[in-house]
Amino acid sequence: MLIKSKVESQKSKVESRKSKVESRKSKGILFSFAFFLFSFASFAQCAMCRAALAGEDNKVKAQAVNDGIVYLMIIPYVLVAGIGYYIYRMRKKKNN
Repeated sequence: MLIKSKVESQKSKVESRKSKVESRKSKGILFSFAFFLFSFASFAQCAMCRAALAGEDNKVKAQAVNDGIVYLMIIPYVLVAGIGYYIYRMRKKKNN
């Protein structure tokens, strides 16, 4: 009887962990989708760049400046994602 109750309690713990993991996965997928959805719509220039590149003859230069801004934005996002993944791995290893 004692062993059976211990086994049942362990099963309930495993099931609760599985439901927590599934909940986190769905939240993570939703966050990732929203993150990528909003980051692609963020092409912008500062006021000085916009004033310097305004006009019909500077369309190629304006697109190049926009691309440069996006490339510069990628590095901080990659660094934050890397640090977040490292912390996730540490916490996962600690819990096991």
